Amino acid sequence: MKQINRLKKKYIEEVVPALKKEFGYGNDFEIPKITKVVLNSGVGKIAKDEKMVDWVEKGITKMAGQKAVLTKAKKSIATYKTREGMNIGVKVNLRSDKMYDFIDRLISIAFPRTRDFRGIDKKNIDTNGNLHIGIREDIVFPEMSHERAGNIFGFQVSVVTNCGDRDAAERLFALLGFPFRK
Repeated sequence: MKQINRLKKKYIEEVVPALKKEFGYGNDFEIPKITKVVLNSGVGKIAKDEKMVDWVEKGITKMAGQKAVLTKAKKSIATYKTREGMNIGVKVNLRSDKMYDFIDRLISIAFPRTRDFRGIDKKNIDTNGNLHIGIREDIVFPEMSHERAGNIFGFQVSVVTNCGDRDAAERLFALLGFPFRK
């Protein structure tokens, strides 16, 4: 039998009843839930260095536990020194169990290890109820090695919900344990 993730268990046993009571949802399908997590890193200045782009791709893959894909430029822009088809980023979409595993590691391991972390600003939740977090250093995750001091990269985490409402999403994230600023 497959073991259920502790964050998913918390969502089912604690968060769903609390949201149902607080917002008066009549149907279980109305209750807000996280649909996916997107990890994204733009390679920017290192785009011309294939080894570094490969390094970022392997790092995102390690953190996510799922193969990351390269994003390519759709058209050439001289100002940004990009050519059509050039690698400009790395991304991965997480759903279901891998999503809950990543969020659990983000809340319980990565945030406490982040230097000068004082909580997530509530302004990071958009009007559709999605949370966007920028992480400056990949080494806050235990999967990443600390020996490679010069090759640290930053990335963005987008936690996508189905709420469509900022207040319900804010309450969902708070009940799941996301550390917000006071």
